[in-house]
This record gives sequence, C-alpha cells and structure tokens, in this order.
Amino acid sequence: MGRHSFFFKNYVTHLVLIVCAFAMAGGVFYYQMSNYALSAKQTELRTTVQSIAEQTELLRGSTSEEFEQFYILSIARVAKEDAITVLVTDEDGIIQMAAAPDGTAYTMPGYMIPPEVASQVRISGAYAAVGSLGVLTAASSYTVGTTVVNEAGEITALVFVSAQDPETAGVVRHSTQTLVLILLITLVVLLIISFIISQHVTRPLKVIAAAAKEFAAGNFDVRVPEDNRSYEIDELAVSFNNMARDLDQLEELTRGFISNVSHEFKTPMTTIGGFVDGMIDGTIPPDQHDKYLRIIAEETRRLSRMVNRMLDAAKIQSGELLLAPAPFDFSEMTSQIILSFEQKIEKKRLDVACELDDRLMVMGDRDHLYRVVYNLVDNAVKFINEGGRLTLRAHPEGTFCAFSISNTGAGISAEDLPHVFDRFYKADRSRSMDKTGAGLGLYIVKNIINLHGGEISVRSDDGETEFSFTLPLAPPQLPGSKP
Repeated sequence: MGRHSFFFKNYVTHLVLIVCAFAMAGGVFYYQMSNYALSAKQTELRTTVQSIAEQTELLRGSTSEEFEQFYILSIARVAKEDAITVLVTDEDGIIQMAAAPDGTAYTMPGYMIPPEVASQVRISGAYAAVGSLGVLTAASSYTVGTTVVNEAGEITALVFVSAQDPETAGVVRHSTQTLVLILLITLVVLLIISFIISQHVTRPLKVIAAAAKEFAAGNFDVRVPEDNRSYEIDELAVSFNNMARDLDQLEELTRGFISNVSHEFKTPMTTIGGFVDGMIDGTIPPDQHDKYLRIIAEETRRLSRMVNRMLDAAKIQSGELLLAPAPFDFSEMTSQIILSFEQKIEKKRLDVACELDDRLMVMGDRDHLYRVVYNLVDNAVKFINEGGRLTLRAHPEGTFCAFSISNTGAGISAEDLPHVFDRFYKADRSRSMDKTGAGLGLYIVKNIINLHGGEISVRSDDGETEFSFTLPLAPPQLPGSKP
C-alpha cells in the first residue's frame, strides 16, 4: 500500500468527517420531516374518522331509509372534500359501504379488510399505518381506523379512512431537496476552508522535513521557525533547533577532539620514536640511555592515561562504567593524594591548607573517587599562580560529605565556565597551558560523582577557582562489626 503525505491524510480525514456529518444531518432532517408530516396527517385523519364513526353510530340507531341515504351522501361528500377513501365495515371487517376520493359511494358485499387489521382495531380501538387495506387504497396511503361502539359498549362497526396526501409528500421532498442543496454548497465551502487549513498546518512540517534533509547532509547551521501559532509544532521546532545546536556543538567539539587527540598522540609518539631511533643508531650515547628511557616511559604512561580516559568516557556514555562502592576514609585518601604532589607543590612554592575532618567515612568506589580528587588537585596545581594558595576542605553535611578544592590564579572565563564539564571541551586557557589532555578529565569527574549520587559545581571569581562536590556518607558501623 502506497504512502501518502500528512497533508493528504489530514485533508481526506476532514472530507470524510464532513461528508458523514452532512449525511447524518440530512438523514435526521428527512426522518423528522417525514414523521412530522405523518403525525400531522394522521391527526387530521383521526378527526375525520371520529366524525364518521359518530355519524355511523347514529345510523345504527335509525331505520329510516331517508336518513341512511343522507348518511351515504354525507360520507361521499366528506370523501370528495378531503380527497380520502372511506371504508365502513361490520365488526368482523366485512365492508358495508365505501366512498372514493371522487365522491362516488359504493356498496361492496363480500369484500373485507385483512383479518389482522380488523382484529387489531377491535382489540386496541384504533389503527394507524402507512399502506393499503387492499380495497380502493394505494400502497402509499396514510390510513387510520376506529371502532363504532353502541350504548352497551359493544362494537357494532369499524370505520377506516385513507389518504395519499401528495401535498405533504411534496413538501417533504422539496424541503429535503433544499436541505441537500444547502449542504452541498456548505460542503464545497468547508472543503475549500479545510484545504487552506490543512496547507497551513502542514507547511511548518514540510519546512522541518526539508531542514532535516539538509541536517542529514551535514549542514548543522540550518534552523526552522519557532513561531508557527501551534503549540505542538512550535514545541517540535524548538526541540529540532535545540538538537541542531547540540549536534552542531558536538560536531565542533568532536573535530576539536580529533585535532587534540591527533596532536596529543603525535607529540609523544614522535618523541618516543626519535629517542628509540637515536639509541639504535648511536646518536644517543649509551651513558644517556637511562635518561631517555625514563622520558620514553613517562610519555608511554601519558599515552596510557589518555587512552584510559577515552575508554572511561565511552563506558560512561554507554552506561557500562561499573562501581564497587564500599566504606572508606575519604580524608585519608585525600591526604595521600596531596603527598603525591609534594614535589610540584614545593617547586611552585604553594601555600597549602587542608581542612579535612578526621576519619570521614564515605560510601563509594575508592579507585574511581581517587581519580576524581587526583584530577582536581592536578588541575589546581597546574593552573595555580607561582606562590599561590591551595585550599582543600572536607566535612560532613547531613548525610553527605562536602568536599571543595580552591586555588588562586587566572581562573576560568565566564564564557568557558558553563562548559568545563562538557565532553571534549577545552578552554583556550587550558589549550595554551595544558598539552596533556583531550577535554575528558572533568567530564569523567562529573559523571563519576553523579554515579555516586552526588553533585559537582564550579565557581571562578575574584582570582579564585573552586570545585565542590558531595558524596554520600557511609552508614555508621555497628559495634563489633568489621570496618
């Protein structure tokens, strides 16, 4: 089955709904008009049949031939004036007298109306239907009937009157035709309006579809209008533009990442290759081999760290980074990390202040959190000014451990601050001062903290930069349990 456009489906849906609504309106109108005409005609016929029944009852009480003749002429005149057929039968439905719409009176011995009709009239005392009684009436006639009852309450005769009533049928037909014409004109107008509305509704979708094609072709600069006077479409347009901006930024970051990684890998690989070639061809004398081998080992470790960071970033993105949480002393771990930076701290003549609560037990994966604190200390020592101040604080706050590390120095610019935790992001300052990263360190730090149920933030103002995060405290140990 072929696919159709949203415009086509929307327009056809409107068309079907409008046609069905008009068909239902026409049917209800015709039904109501027909019922009204039938009810009005039957009411008129009931009045006539009741009058004839009263005259018939008077006749039953008289033996005068003159009165009987007058009765017959009276019935014939009523039949002619009202254009109706009159049938008078005995209690069993055998026709005694009849009058046609042209005023002719008949005696029809041996003819009778259908037994089921006679039985119905005797039981209910009245009859009303559309159809023929089989005598002098057409199949489309309106027919009503009643009983003639004497003073003793006995049924002495049955009276029926029938009328074709072409005038009423003509009114119904003309009214229905007028309604159909009105509905057709309205239908055409509504279809034109529906066509315009459908085009107006689908035009923004076509614009978004065209933009998506350009987007798929690699044009991440394309944007769509966000003011379409439709909440749902505006919401779709805003989401599309947000996606375009995010992917554009990601594409830019990815290009920067590839450039950075290429540079970061190229430099140590060139260094390693050059030193190895120098030792092989004798350019580097044997007594210098140890010195250059240590340089090669350091460059190799740097490459390994970069690869591990990229692998961790991939695991975080795919949700495969697993934690092994257990209680451990966060203050002790932080002190060990500070001691490992002793040479760098002394080289820069830094003033270090550690405000760490004793035995601050947290619940977390020690190896991953070691990398978090190490990375933050490494960044702080790297970017702090000569002779600057480095401050570390850790203390409990409710059910969490609050940790912060601040350093003096140039700080982070206001335009870079919102992006420091983004993947592959490297501020211009770090590009000029840090040649060993690919913009993944703080991205990994943030995700490790989040995986532990904590929050991390950064501020940089008045010549000081501070990173802060929280971690859940370990539950208190029960007496006699192993730490």
